[in-house]
Amino acid sequence: PFGGSCMMLGDEFMEAQTDEDEDEQADEKDGKAKTLEEEYDADRAFSNKSVWSRIAIIAAGPLFNFLLALILSIIMIGVDGYDLCTVDKVYDNSPAQEAGLAEGDTILKINGDKMSCSREYSFYRYYNAAKTMNITYERDGQKYTTQLTPQYTKLSSYKMGVVIEPDCTIQSVTKDSPAEAGGMQAKDIILSVDGIAMENSTQFTEYLNRSTGETLSVVVSRNGNQVTLAVTPQLVEQESYYTGLASYGEYVKLSPAQTIVCAFKEVGYWIEIVIESLGMMFTGQVGINDLTGPVGTVSVMSSVVESSKPAGTVAVLMTLFSLAIMISANLGVMNLLPLPALDGGRLVFLLLEVIRRGKRIDPEKEGMVHFVGLMLLMALMLVVMLNDFR
Repeated sequence: PFGGSCMMLGDEFMEAQTDEDEDEQADEKDGKAKTLEEEYDADRAFSNKSVWSRIAIIAAGPLFNFLLALILSIIMIGVDGYDLCTVDKVYDNSPAQEAGLAEGDTILKINGDKMSCSREYSFYRYYNAAKTMNITYERDGQKYTTQLTPQYTKLSSYKMGVVIEPDCTIQSVTKDSPAEAGGMQAKDIILSVDGIAMENSTQFTEYLNRSTGETLSVVVSRNGNQVTLAVTPQLVEQESYYTGLASYGEYVKLSPAQTIVCAFKEVGYWIEIVIESLGMMFTGQVGINDLTGPVGTVSVMSSVVESSKPAGTVAVLMTLFSLAIMISANLGVMNLLPLPALDGGRLVFLLLEVIRRGKRIDPEKEGMVHFVGLMLLMALMLVVMLNDFR
């Protein structure tokens, strides 16, 4: 559960060869070197391979992280379909209507950023709410461009105090909120409100926004059982940037060829999310509480398995596949970062060797750099793990 270490052929021999201890260990070292030398052909050792072979070997780990994510994406999309970034609703007299968007359009790009799925659109809007959007969209096989400027609004609306996922699973319940008072719990799945089935989080939010403060009858799925709750929303004043368009993120079945194309998009989506999230750490948009390690990962996996159990074995497997895709893409990106002790850090030294026309960096100095990097990574891992427990 803590990861693995791969020792290349020749690592022990090179360590014995480069060890420069004093005379009292010389005999022992010589004996070890000779024994190892006899055990294999030194030409096969990792350190004796060409620089391009070593680059290929070091890059293979992250590459296969991405490959695993791609294979699992093909399976998952083949079973569940894909949430294309489709315009499902355009409200009257809204910025979206003024921009010429219509229901059924497929959003391809916003300000040059590709929108491969509805989740990507939601992620973009969350962190760029006020930005004017230059949108490229597709309608009846033709591509068009338009500009949409979100409208600043300051509204009083009714809220329950829950954070919900696209499939209406309650992610968290705010303390001392109407939802807590009404008995709602994290991991509940909202099935209906006042007898109206809730198919996604957007529909739920829209219904809540239309409420007038009356007590709502909310039916949730909890541990496989249906529970009816009475929740009275609270009037809250909030600021927002209104677009007037909604993308529900409904999953649609695709052809085999489209499935493969969208599998590449899915992996690309997660790679982009990881890179953007790393950037947000430096700008302060996300912090230490948004990081998780092995403890937090197991906790998340346990939660999603329990919440998907009522939908059956296939749903549980697809949920785990989705998590594995996210984690694999995350590992691929993180391992390629040019930091000491990571594959990306080792690749930096190998590329320097290429630039220096085969002249290697002093192994002892490179080893010291990786050692310092490893200690820093271990310290970060400890902080993250303690934060997970907290």
